[in-house]
Amino acid sequence: MERKNILFISSWFPNKVEPYNGNFVQRHAEAVSLKHDVEILHSIGDFNQKEKYLIDDQLINGIRTLIVYYKNSKNPFQNFYRRMNAYKMGFAKMKKPNLVHANVMHNSMLFAVYLKKKFNISYVVTEHWTAFQEQNLSKTSTIAKIIARYISKNAEYILPVSNNLKSSLILMGIKSPMRVISNVVNTELFSIKSILKDIHTVKFLHVSSLIPRKRPKDIIKNVVKLHQNGYSVSLEIGGDGETQSLTSLVEELCAEEYIKVFGAITYSQVAEKMQNSDCFILFSENETQGCVILESYACGKPVIATKVGGAAEFIIDGLAIGIEKNNTDHLYSVLEKICKNEISFKDEKEIRQFSVKRFSMESIGSQFSEIYDEIYRRSMS
Repeated sequence: MERKNILFISSWFPNKVEPYNGNFVQRHAEAVSLKHDVEILHSIGDFNQKEKYLIDDQLINGIRTLIVYYKNSKNPFQNFYRRMNAYKMGFAKMKKPNLVHANVMHNSMLFAVYLKKKFNISYVVTEHWTAFQEQNLSKTSTIAKIIARYISKNAEYILPVSNNLKSSLILMGIKSPMRVISNVVNTELFSIKSILKDIHTVKFLHVSSLIPRKRPKDIIKNVVKLHQNGYSVSLEIGGDGETQSLTSLVEELCAEEYIKVFGAITYSQVAEKMQNSDCFILFSENETQGCVILESYACGKPVIATKVGGAAEFIIDGLAIGIEKNNTDHLYSVLEKICKNEISFKDEKEIRQFSVKRFSMESIGSQFSEIYDEIYRRSMS
């Protein structure tokens, strides 16, 4: 099929206010750009901004990315009005798309509905939001659910990133056609690297937003316990969240020699840390998917992860070990077995192949393209 003009819009997207927010959406756009002409439009409020609106229009990784910043206020209704107005200002500067690819059914994506009603531009929605997972639905506001149902009702397809999230959306009453299309892994960046290893020390790694539900302190405490019990271990732990409390905990436990806490790092630095590790730990209370699992696999590294949400779908025999949610004893037991060499994983090339085959930019780009082509054929018939 011929290349199409695809406009990506998203409730979350990396910007100067939140540099890492929604970076998985950016990677989806890059995957689609292998087969189609892609532009990205985003709108976000900034409390520190003096101007009412400020346009940032630049080329990022080969894709025109236009972000309209509006002056944020404490009035949510005023902010919503300014956000929609900012989207309209940005849209006026873009090429007319054949299709809009929206992301996250937050009220921001009512702009996709507006484009369909006013310009007859069809849209699909990729859904990532943990708020729509079954275990979180009771805490998600009624208005958020109503907005999501309305956005989905007008969409050609809803594309959740995991089967777990798909099931939850169905439970929520969403009846639109659905297909699961995962987050993407840059398998060129996340690759196997031949690195001289310390055969005496097991090197664990954790990278995340470090919010409480990721349970980073439990990971630290378990690695300390391993060390205290005579095992030669190390841990690198960090990400784009609050690190001071983790650093204080490491100091309090006198573990500075073998546990290093780091702050926000680039995507390529994440890949480098994975390549230098022996095993990735994910001890979350909930995950819509868990991109880091797939990235670790792409580096040929096995994973220890809690069997929660979408992450449970990617805990594959020989590639990962599943841990019971919030069960620190189970986590310790598995970590100890790895230190004792009582758990064996597949060869690193086999681990990598799982990620390349299903989650590479080429694979994900092709899966989206199939959806776009189907919508195009329907509109032509």
